[in-house]
Amino acid sequence: MKEAAPKPLPEQVDVLVIGAGAAGLMCAAVAGQRGRSVLVLDHANKVGKKILMSGGGRCNFTNLYTGPENFYSENSHFCKSALARYTQWDFIALVEKHGIPYHEKTLGQLFCDNKSKDIVDLLLAECRDARVQIRTRCSIEAVVPLDSGYRVESSLGRVQCESLVVATGGLSIPTMGASGFGYDIARQFGLNIVPTRAALVPFTLHGRQLERQQELPGSALPVTASCGEGSFHEQMLFTHRGLSGPAVLQVSSHWREGEAVTFDLAPDRELAQWLNQQRAEKPEAHLHTILASLWSRKLAQHFLAERNIESRPLKQFSPAELATIGEELQTWRLVPAGTEGYRTAEVTLGGVDTDAVSSRTMECKSQPGLYFIGEVLDVTGWLGGYNFQWAWASGHAAGEVV
Repeated sequence: MKEAAPKPLPEQVDVLVIGAGAAGLMCAAVAGQRGRSVLVLDHANKVGKKILMSGGGRCNFTNLYTGPENFYSENSHFCKSALARYTQWDFIALVEKHGIPYHEKTLGQLFCDNKSKDIVDLLLAECRDARVQIRTRCSIEAVVPLDSGYRVESSLGRVQCESLVVATGGLSIPTMGASGFGYDIARQFGLNIVPTRAALVPFTLHGRQLERQQELPGSALPVTASCGEGSFHEQMLFTHRGLSGPAVLQVSSHWREGEAVTFDLAPDRELAQWLNQQRAEKPEAHLHTILASLWSRKLAQHFLAERNIESRPLKQFSPAELATIGEELQTWRLVPAGTEGYRTAEVTLGGVDTDAVSSRTMECKSQPGLYFIGEVLDVTGWLGGYNFQWAWASGHAAGEVV
């Protein structure tokens, strides 16, 4: 059966949004609700692809504890205005308005009970009610500034607009259609790009280290992962390529090549003291058995072997020896070989320099009518729903004025 020809683009609209992701659809809906004629263009075959795959398919759509301190940017103050004017409570109210069931998982992270598509459907319903037009499979070929507004040349035709909103995201997960197109538009108009790198991304390890932990993929334990100014108490997961899990993804945003990462492998206790308590209570128990009650048998044996510690009944160790063993086992310090890069990174650090953009409206200060929202900007959140809240907040801020 022959595929239907795409509808022709309107010759002119008030607002043209490039990018049908979280920020773009939010902006479009809000602008449309103000009575503006809005067109959204996206080069992917369907809208909201990153939303659909997020949160293991259940979309971690916001975080109860969202605040400016949960974001990275060269200008730490930039995100404050938008986050204060469209909060997590505002988006939760929208979720409830659409009858979407949700739950808190951990640390304030809110997930859909059913599936991520519920959030995409919410955004599409809001856009539909606001008479927003959306076209997919549409690549942008040129952006031309006019005396008033812009002309955009695309694979589906030409369209003029008063306000042009760039909501194209970052470089993360190219299989979802990510590209640096938004940065290209920014450079076209003379804006600076803060150097980008993969963030919220697993670590890879050197071959020798990987060989030593070849029995561990799938094993997890709570840790405190620290690097630079970042310290996160969450789960760490051993993988076939290295290390992952929330603690690793979080600390990756602070890591630079060649730096060491420190893991506290028992963040809820002092192992030196705990082992001596166990010696007093269970003197016949073997060291690896006691440690297996804290981690797992496999992990206990691995950590002991890594440090060349022999497992014997606890009574055969002196208190001083157990204290030393506890200190050795408590901390694991290593230098990752690298990260898995943009292929698996959840977000991109860096982006369009916020000094060039109004924190209230997201409009480019030097180019009237040009707006940047969402991940394309140099604003990156922690893992746990923060990046979605930035998408909602920045999209809403622009939508109110475009």
